[in-house]
Amino acid sequence: MDYNNLAKQILKLVGGEENISSVVHCATRLRFKLRDNKKANKIELKKLNGVLSVVESGGEFQVVIGSDVSYVFNELKKMKDTGMKSDSDVTKKESVASKIFGVISGSFSPLIPALAGSGMLKALLTVLTLTGLLSTHSGTYSILSAAGNAVFYFLPIFLGITCAIKLEANPYVGGVIGAALLEPNLTALLALGKTTTFVGIPVVLMNYSSSVFPIFISVCIFAVFERLLKKIIHKDVQMFLVPMLSLMVMVPLTVIAFGPFGVYAGRAIGAGVTFLSDRSGILTGAFMGAAWTFLTVFGLHWSLVPIILSNIASGGDPIYAMAAAAVFAQMGLAFGIFIKTKDKELKTLAGATLLPALLSGVTEPIIYGLLLRFKRTIPYVAIAGAIGGAVSGVFGVQEKVFAFPSALATPAFSPMLMYVIAMMISFAIATLFTVFLGYESKSKSNESSEVSEASESSESSEVIKDKNDKSDSLLLKKEIIASPLTGEVKALSSVNDPVFSTEAMGKGIAIEPAIGEVVSPVNGIVKAIFPTKHAVGIISDGGVEILIHIGINTVQLDGKYFTKMVEQGAKVKQGDLLIKFDIEKIKEAGYQVITPVIITNTDNYVDILASNTKEIKKGETLLTIV
Repeated sequence: MDYNNLAKQILKLVGGEENISSVVHCATRLRFKLRDNKKANKIELKKLNGVLSVVESGGEFQVVIGSDVSYVFNELKKMKDTGMKSDSDVTKKESVASKIFGVISGSFSPLIPALAGSGMLKALLTVLTLTGLLSTHSGTYSILSAAGNAVFYFLPIFLGITCAIKLEANPYVGGVIGAALLEPNLTALLALGKTTTFVGIPVVLMNYSSSVFPIFISVCIFAVFERLLKKIIHKDVQMFLVPMLSLMVMVPLTVIAFGPFGVYAGRAIGAGVTFLSDRSGILTGAFMGAAWTFLTVFGLHWSLVPIILSNIASGGDPIYAMAAAAVFAQMGLAFGIFIKTKDKELKTLAGATLLPALLSGVTEPIIYGLLLRFKRTIPYVAIAGAIGGAVSGVFGVQEKVFAFPSALATPAFSPMLMYVIAMMISFAIATLFTVFLGYESKSKSNESSEVSEASESSESSEVIKDKNDKSDSLLLKKEIIASPLTGEVKALSSVNDPVFSTEAMGKGIAIEPAIGEVVSPVNGIVKAIFPTKHAVGIISDGGVEILIHIGINTVQLDGKYFTKMVEQGAKVKQGDLLIKFDIEKIKEAGYQVITPVIITNTDNYVDILASNTKEIKKGETLLTIV
């Protein structure tokens, strides 16, 4: 994949540098803060090879890339001024909830690799000590334990930096505020008692290691305070005076007010979740197991991470233990499709998304590549997640160290056996649902049989009657779509563009053209012919809407090597020449010429049946619409 080119295209389609306030990335997504979301072209973004989906959530414009996101982000950073401009002229208004979710997710996103890696290392240490391969008294264990614990112990420092960046405040002052909460002079006071004083004001002492809420509150106030100081302090002395006054004010305020409040608030939320789990582990677990997938789709799951980390710091978290069932249900979906499908490309996709999910717990490729493609499976995952989450809730499973739910992270949960049982139940239910109930929507078996028989006819329109001829009532009607090209017929799933391969725009087929001519596949009207001449939309006399898209990303050629032979609105007959294009020149320019032929109003029909032929000539039967 050309990451530099993809980054350039994304930058252009989100509205350019001037529309970007900030951008960070998580495990699978670029998370933009745009000045005006309306300037971003979601449709074209989704068409890019390398983009799985586009989501607007939590005040962010999220471009889902997958496991290659860090490479695209690095290329994006190299582009001048990206994310470095003030947010003062943002035109859209956000709700308070959106702003809160945006700050939380934006603060945690840069830390995901460190959190995930450290969590997996701690899980590995648990396995090594449980099996007796490593002693907890050895120097090796102490060194590796330090590596695994560091990001969690010093979390206030890291969050102080990332949260300040998100709020466009000085990140290093934000980090120092977090560091002050862990500085030995402050922590040593705990050995002398639970309280002290600051200029006569009582201070309740707390252990702030691994805490989340205190630093969030403090940095949010600091960001406002810093802006105020910069307005009233002369710019010649701002360099030292603003940071000095910020630290003098914010650190005492944090230990006096924000810190204790944040700790107590975190404990209260954790206690509330525990209370609900104790009162009804089944209902709480079922809700979390069913809801987690939908939270992940919109990127809202990160808003619960502060609560999860706070619970872990207090001894254990039940939230992620329940939500983990949804993760394994998604894996079960991928495994079910892998078992059931006979399509080689789809089987490869299912296997390729399942393996990293099992090893790392990152399931966004499953969600965007399979779940949202085959929407019929959404209830499968929700039900499987709910049942597994309920089992986890009943047995009081908790996550003891932070790690993404995966096969390798099993030791992070306790009791481990109950966790394994709950996850296996979710995985198995989702797999069985997929295998026995199917993953594709449509259509009843008897309809499929009748349609199959109908597809053998070469007439352009035919009425199919009841097999027993007991009635003359019309059951199904079909329309033949002729091939607009001469070339090799390929499955739509083989197209290197998720918008087409996932059937997001509709069902159809692809053709690798041998001759650079596109003819009309039906009698009808040219509904749209793109200015770049790389695509044409036609609506047949029977109402079938057909999109013929020549090549992948050929829109970037801006019409070069294409010649249109008709105008928009023209009345055409089947076989009329629509577009000429130079296959060799397009390939030399670095673009594929494989051409998807899509029925964009697929939902209006029972089924779209493709021709069985491997080679086809223009005018021959390509698709049968039922």
